[in-house]
Amino acid sequence: MRFSASAGRLFTAGAVSVALLAGSGGVAVAAPSQRPAAVAPEGPYARLRPLVDLAAQRLATADLVAAAKYGTGSPIDDPAREKQVLDDVARQARDLGADPEATVRIFRDQIEANKVVQRELHRRWDVDPSQAPGPGERPDLAEVRKEINRVNGELVRGIADSGSARSASSCRGLVTVAGVRARHERHLDLLHSVALGRALPSVCAG
Repeated sequence: MRFSASAGRLFTAGAVSVALLAGSGGVAVAAPSQRPAAVAPEGPYARLRPLVDLAAQRLATADLVAAAKYGTGSPIDDPAREKQVLDDVARQARDLGADPEATVRIFRDQIEANKVVQRELHRRWDVDPSQAPGPGERPDLAEVRKEINRVNGELVRGIADSGSARSASSCRGLVTVAGVRARHERHLDLLHSVALGRALPSVCAG
């Protein structure tokens, strides 16, 4: 199986069973040639950068979800699952005293970004079936969702801890810098870079 290796790069160590990634391959795409500008470690950036990093971690699951669904008839768009995720993160936000509406907005973008990767991988595999995961190579979707749920919980906590940073006038610029840094450090290819951009519009309030 040769679906994108980005998933393997983006998972934190030990987060997902090695079995999920067995047989993964892919072609690395050159990282941006320029390093992102240095930003002071204190202030809003210190709150916003972890959100961007968690969005990148969550995005890594898209490759595995795409592989798990491909050829099975399972749709990429899954309204019931999406509602379950959004209801769950809204509940977590309320429990933490955070804004559930803002949390849901941010997570809608995470879900849509994930689907950007899934759709494109399925398109590529339809064009070149030799690159597609075979029946014996598909990850267990239930196991992948455990990783998604773990990242979701961390992201909700990050959202709860970053209200002032997300409302700051500098938020969009700092999120852009954090996105450039995430793409550079994680060597994201064009598809995953575009998807990361899709994951971030709702991070900043207003």
